[in-house]
Amino acid sequence: DARLIAAGTTIFETGDVRDGMYAVLDGEVDIFVNGKLVETVGKGGIFGEMALIVGENRTATAVAKTDVKLVVVDERRFLFLVQQTPNFSLHVMRVLTERLRSMDERFVRATRA
Repeated sequence: DARLIAAGTTIFETGDVRDGMYAVLDGEVDIFVNGKLVETVGKGGIFGEMALIVGENRTATAVAKTDVKLVVVDERRFLFLVQQTPNFSLHVMRVLTERLRSMDERFVRATRA
């Protein structure tokens, strides 16, 4: 089931107990770490997967940048998708790799400044 979230609504905050990961069907979601915008996730993107993979509370805050339509993937469904759908697993790995690459680039720029 899709959830409709109004612009400006906090979807989850740093420290929250994990409830699943999210897939964006429409709209945009801003992801903040330590109060700094680190990513905007748009249509077709996912977020919140790290809490499921690591099994810990949220490490970021997600806020609807626009009105957004989301699908929540709970832990049981996530594990099923990882086990049964290799393309899903590859997609999650690509997302994580891109985020790591982006953070590395920001770190290098910050240390040069």
